[in-house]
Amino acid sequence: MKTLLAGCTALTLSTGAALAQDDETRVIGVSIPAATHGWAGGMNFHAQQTVERLEEVYPQLDFVLATASDAGKQVNDIEDMVATRGIDALVVLPFESDPLTPPVQSVAESGAWVTVVDRGLSVEGVEDLYVAGDNPGFGQVSGEFMVSQMPDGGKIVVLRGIPTTIDNERVEGFEQAIEGSGIEVIDMEHGNWNRDDSFNVMQDFLSKHPQIDAVWASDDDMAVGVLAAIDAAGRDDVQFVLGGAGMKELVKRVMDGDEMIPADVTYPPSMIATAIELTAVGLTSNAPVSGTFTIGSVLVTPENAEQFYYPDSPF
Repeated sequence: MKTLLAGCTALTLSTGAALAQDDETRVIGVSIPAATHGWAGGMNFHAQQTVERLEEVYPQLDFVLATASDAGKQVNDIEDMVATRGIDALVVLPFESDPLTPPVQSVAESGAWVTVVDRGLSVEGVEDLYVAGDNPGFGQVSGEFMVSQMPDGGKIVVLRGIPTTIDNERVEGFEQAIEGSGIEVIDMEHGNWNRDDSFNVMQDFLSKHPQIDAVWASDDDMAVGVLAAIDAAGRDDVQFVLGGAGMKELVKRVMDGDEMIPADVTYPPSMIATAIELTAVGLTSNAPVSGTFTIGSVLVTPENAEQFYYPDSPF
């Protein structure tokens, strides 16, 4: 193992040859979801900034960046990149795992390099490089914090994200962390990493359950929707809400000692920049970059929140 970035787990390096090294212009396609929520907005920002920077650094590379508001549009974007631009590599953050797996498999079978980011495909082994946060660890850190805050147990509700492999990994890590703690998950629904959806889900939870001790929102955008629903209902039984991803507004609340947001869990949207840059390195040098790059999740508390607060960030 060789550590490439401070604060991250190591990238498993292959011993194979580089993707390409000659004077021919290479095209990297970048396909990502549109900025439908805060984390995705941050991810879009970092993708655009990275593409602009790398076009200056690597004159032999061309980039084509496409954003999609749904899985169908993303499939069409990728097919168009192959047909009209003849991409040599694809960096893709799937909108959803299942519908994106066949088109990404086709790209891989064509001989192009494939880097998958964040949301894994539904078939293993398609990609050459996988860049993501530590999703099982994200769930584990979240669950361990809930246990620390609720030593006598209690009743909680859980909001899941969009149905994807990473959502499954987070929930499994969380459930393992709270097992045997006396914490009871009395309801669990998908909030789709969306404020409005999560507001509606939390409204439903509040109408169904007279006592909810805490909420694992599992995402900061969903936490915002949850907090709005709690305020609208005038409920005072919910002791705290735990989100995740490091949204600056919620990190500031942690930093200020807000009892309803006592902590957060990191999951940086800038991972897309890591993925694009590693792919560019692979296309332009002999540096081996295949394997897995995992970015660890950190618990943000009032004691360390200032380290994770970026007031000028879009997220």
